[in-house]
Amino acid sequence: MHHLHNRTVLSWALYDWANSAFATAVLAGFFPVFFKSWWSADLPATESTFQLGLANSLASTVIVILAPVLGAIADVGGLRKRFLLLFAALGIAMTASLYFVGQGEATLALIGFVLASIGFSGSVVFYDSLLVSVTDEPHYDIASAWGYALGYLGGGLLFAGTVVMTLWPAAFGLASQAEAVRLSFLAVAAWWLVFSLPLMLWVPEPPGQGGMRPGAAVLGGFRQLAGTFRKVRRLRVVGLFLLAYWLYIDGVDTVVRMAVDYGLSLGFASDSLITALLITQFVGFPAAIGFGLLGERIGPKPAILIAIGVYIGVIVWAFFMQQVAEFYGLAVVIGLVQGGVQSLSRSLYARLIPAGQSAEFFGFYNMLGKFAAILGPLIMGIVGLLTDSSRLSILAVGILFVGGALLLIRVNVARGQTMARELERG
Repeated sequence: MHHLHNRTVLSWALYDWANSAFATAVLAGFFPVFFKSWWSADLPATESTFQLGLANSLASTVIVILAPVLGAIADVGGLRKRFLLLFAALGIAMTASLYFVGQGEATLALIGFVLASIGFSGSVVFYDSLLVSVTDEPHYDIASAWGYALGYLGGGLLFAGTVVMTLWPAAFGLASQAEAVRLSFLAVAAWWLVFSLPLMLWVPEPPGQGGMRPGAAVLGGFRQLAGTFRKVRRLRVVGLFLLAYWLYIDGVDTVVRMAVDYGLSLGFASDSLITALLITQFVGFPAAIGFGLLGERIGPKPAILIAIGVYIGVIVWAFFMQQVAEFYGLAVVIGLVQGGVQSLSRSLYARLIPAGQSAEFFGFYNMLGKFAAILGPLIMGIVGLLTDSSRLSILAVGILFVGGALLLIRVNVARGQTMARELERG
């Protein structure tokens, strides 16, 4: 654990602390609640769910298109940090803009949310790619888990503060809960900005491939992107892992983005659902570190399979859920595995790719992850509209976990590492 005291690793991991405020307070928490009750209160529940799912899918589509291209350009030109900070600036500005969207202005709210989500997801592409430059391979699992753990803690602390503000707005000199929720968007933006500074100051920019100027890097990046398709075809283990990841992370992201909306559709009170999210955050902090240590002991692949098995149980439980107390129980269980499946997927993938081409390959990794986030919420919204049943929509998510597990079982990690070394040697 002394390795985590390294300033570079800590500064890198603190970006998880920074951007998780958006993931928790906006993406999973206040935006779905506020969209349903404030910006689109006149719409039926299934229709507002469909619009929210469509907005999530649109933001993910943009990242699907941009991530592999920008990842290739970043590798060639040594631009990983600059792209990260550019997308973070977009996310921060658009999150703050939600404060100014008035009641009933659903379209403006969705535009701000989509752009903020693009900024958040785009920055994560380059944040993930920096993992291989801040530590060495034996420490990938624990460093990755440390980032997720700090994300849970930081996002949870900020979220807890904003929840208190919305529950007792008068104590903060605010006129209403609505004003408190709007102010929370400004608080998230400020938190994200301030805690991005350590990465900006103390995480070095990995060198590009040949020190090209930005214009030449763009052209080189597009050439490299075409070559990446050929590399993935050669690295068959990487391709198989990406297919597995595509499926199971679809389920994970859908649960994150749509859980509160699902609870609202079942008639649960928004205050109870927000409290459940807080439970997930604070359970997730020690659990993410625990999964990192588990990954070091038994390997990341078996640990990921354990987490997927838990998620399958969660989906079945959610289908039959009747009481809000059960939602709290699900929040605890999800908190135990959510950070683990995300952090160990990142560290397992880092083992399977050529280290000198990490931004390029993590562009593909995030592309598939965001492509999954296109399908999951959209499938949930469509199933809900067609069947008029929120329960059937959540049950459909279980298929993604089962398919992902079946493919992951076939991933040969040792063979994948050998193939990556062979490719890097040329």
